[in-house]
Amino acid sequence: MTDKMQYERPVIKPLNTGLMNKFGTRTEYEPFTHIDGVAVADIIKEFGSPVFVFSERKLRENIRNARRIFETRYPKVQFAWSYKTNYLNAICNVYHQEGSWAEVVSRFEYDKALQNGVPPDKILFNGPDKTDSDLELAAQNNSPIHIDHLDELYRLIDIAAKMKNKPRVAIRVNMDTGVYPMWDRFGFNYENGQAWDAINKIMATGKLNLTGLHTHIGTYMLSAEAYGVAAYKLADLAINIKNVHKKNLAYIDMGGGFASHNTLKGSYQTGADSVPPISQYAEAITTALLNAGINTEELPWLYLETGRALIDDAGFLLGTVISNKRLADGRRATIMDFGVNILFTSFWYNHKISPAQPFGNYTEDCVLYGPLCMNIDVVRENVTLPPLNAGDHVVVHHVGAYNISQSMQFINLRPAVIMIDMKGKPHMIRKQEKLETLERDEVVPDYLSKFKL
Repeated sequence: MTDKMQYERPVIKPLNTGLMNKFGTRTEYEPFTHIDGVAVADIIKEFGSPVFVFSERKLRENIRNARRIFETRYPKVQFAWSYKTNYLNAICNVYHQEGSWAEVVSRFEYDKALQNGVPPDKILFNGPDKTDSDLELAAQNNSPIHIDHLDELYRLIDIAAKMKNKPRVAIRVNMDTGVYPMWDRFGFNYENGQAWDAINKIMATGKLNLTGLHTHIGTYMLSAEAYGVAAYKLADLAINIKNVHKKNLAYIDMGGGFASHNTLKGSYQTGADSVPPISQYAEAITTALLNAGINTEELPWLYLETGRALIDDAGFLLGTVISNKRLADGRRATIMDFGVNILFTSFWYNHKISPAQPFGNYTEDCVLYGPLCMNIDVVRENVTLPPLNAGDHVVVHHVGAYNISQSMQFINLRPAVIMIDMKGKPHMIRKQEKLETLERDEVVPDYLSKFKL
């Protein structure tokens, strides 16, 4: 006698909004049970829940694809991995093995890159908060220093006066690219002459070796054309430097900011439908540089600090359902074992959430909460999912960028991070935190070490 099948009432299946296809609007109700051939349930059983998972295969595929796209359009291309995007050593070293240099914005990231074995002359030092000690070390190491403001410029000139070698420098340039609000907090403005003024000061003192120009026009940029505008304006500065100061620049650094396939909150279309492919960014940048009027034999290197677009879709967060409840307005609420303390990007992305086990046809709009005792702990304000029971698993997609570097030990400690290698074997790349992890650097004065209740 066969087991009686469970009855499921007939339902009308709702459709997710999005671009139309021949079947109607987009539908995404498929279980996501494996990552690179490894079962989600097995990963959670071995490493706990929640847990971050990275695909080494996808990391390498992304950087190789991006490099191929740019190198077929421009003769001299160099990528530098953005440490702030994800600074786990195993992650960084994958990109370094693929030929990427390092791009850092703090002393701690600079030291991390050195310890990872990156040659110091291949570490691009950005950021507005470089101390005199930072500048001295970078200058002694011959690292390219990207100057952010005049105070930093004057301090570096003073430091350079006491050195035998000239520090290698570039200036960060901000500009109007037609995308608003304009990112003019960092660097020197192109339109009002600040950038040219800084260049003239560098050339006049003779203490610094101006080797490049740098820009970073924004983050999650959906306009490839804006990069074309920025590249043309940097090329214009390079041509003027050649004409006035008789100097060829070694490189133009276009920064990062390319969008990933995540969906921004409030966006009408999903990220998969609205984000330009990397080829469009490459076409805009390289066309502008090649058509700007620089002599072909004197073309500068093109540096790229792409982070998010190279790693977001290689990272997953696996979690487990704690419980369900009905809110006062009748909506279904599902509470997960991960919250905004480790999924910081849920504040601005509507992350795709997939059940990790088979399910029926019925789906329902629900709110996805984390476990934190804070009302702001909302992973998704509204998401269509099948009913999830306590103990069920889910997969959060496209979490590779910024969640590791911006996560915090707030109420809950941070989970383990694993990487699945090219052969489908999981490796621990950061251990799950424990109480001693949190208290390792705490110091309690003797007079506070005892009490009686």
